[in-house]
Amino acid sequence: MKVSRHAKIIELISQYDIETQEELAEYLNNAGFKVTQATVSRDIRDLKLTKLSVNGGRQKYIVHRQEDDGMNEKYIRVLCDGFVSMDMAQNILVIKTVAGMAMAVAAAVDAMKWNEVVGCIAGDDTIMCAIRTVEDTAVVMENIRKLVSRKA
Repeated sequence: MKVSRHAKIIELISQYDIETQEELAEYLNNAGFKVTQATVSRDIRDLKLTKLSVNGGRQKYIVHRQEDDGMNEKYIRVLCDGFVSMDMAQNILVIKTVAGMAMAVAAAVDAMKWNEVVGCIAGDDTIMCAIRTVEDTAVVMENIRKLVSRKA
């Protein structure tokens, strides 16, 4: 029930300029979800909704995006701090890291959301990244080189 209610909330706030919890509760009740203001308040917190100003002072709920530059910068810093070297074997990219940093660096690579990267497996100081194609492996290596060279 909670998942479908959350989906409905996202649908409603993208469709209408909803300014208050009471308005949102009314829309949900009209859509067949029996909710209280307290439930709506929890849902807003769970979904990390925030308000955006529109039309001269009015506000509306929007989904707060976590993919801001500040978060990206943290991942880039982790990648740069832990990175030692990399090599490719066809469409497998092997990244060597400082001892104990492989999981953090793998998480940073995953967080970059590069379409070329299918996923990463990390040990203590080595990461194996599955890349879609051999050509994509070269692209990812170049992306990493550019990020790491920023630090140097």
